[in-house]
Amino acid sequence: MSRTLLLFCFVFHGLIASVSSGATLGSQQIEPGGKIEIRFPVSKYFQDIAAQAGNPRPETGRAVLAFPAGFDPARPWPILIVTSTSDFNRTSAMDAEWYRAPATAEGWVVLGPDATIRPRLDSTQWRLGLLGAALDAIRKEWPQSAKWPVAFAGFSGGSKRSGVLGAMLAKGGSVRVCGFFLSGINEDRLGEAYKTYQPGRGFLEVPVWLSSGASDPVATPQAHNLVKASLERTGFKRVRLEQFGGGHQLKMSEVRRALQWFRQLGRF
Repeated sequence: MSRTLLLFCFVFHGLIASVSSGATLGSQQIEPGGKIEIRFPVSKYFQDIAAQAGNPRPETGRAVLAFPAGFDPARPWPILIVTSTSDFNRTSAMDAEWYRAPATAEGWVVLGPDATIRPRLDSTQWRLGLLGAALDAIRKEWPQSAKWPVAFAGFSGGSKRSGVLGAMLAKGGSVRVCGFFLSGINEDRLGEAYKTYQPGRGFLEVPVWLSSGASDPVATPQAHNLVKASLERTGFKRVRLEQFGGGHQLKMSEVRRALQWFRQLGRF
């Protein structure tokens, strides 16, 4: 390679790196392929939601975000919203790390919202208030992100709550839902949430990936079959049940396959 060409490549890649790493969120510098934690104010509207059932009012939220290589907020990126189970005092911010590698490898942003205080009751309303506040904080800095496709992911109790949160947010039209990754699930909460919140018949076209461990003693293969049948009775048209060798666990390769499927069907 000539000296002139080498110099051009050096300058070109330097410019690309400069553009890619120039984005910030919540005063945090974003490194493509990296992870940040942001703090943000929670408005009264979202405090009112989170404070239901006697919970304290969260004035400040926190969120963990992971970004794919080459991330630039000027371009559209799908977001994977992670919701954890309430068991073992897990939070969505903690679980976000589980999804980081497979999701960012597929070009997704990972979001795990949380609060800076603990709730009295880790309710769906608590999770909804903090998720809404996190999305609001992101959209204030990147208004264009309101149009980005969003998928919901959860394991065990987090998978049940993911379905409910997705239906609630879709009802208000505040997110463009493009998929559900539900792992280790033994009860259909998504179908019930559809009936309760009625987000519209188009919601039934959203693809749902059920991930089942062949030897799972908590969410057995039989339970996963019942969840699939329940969703299909409700009217969901794109329900896929995939089994892997393992127990009650999250399989990262299944996360990656599911996100590829969501992209294929959503064409984004």
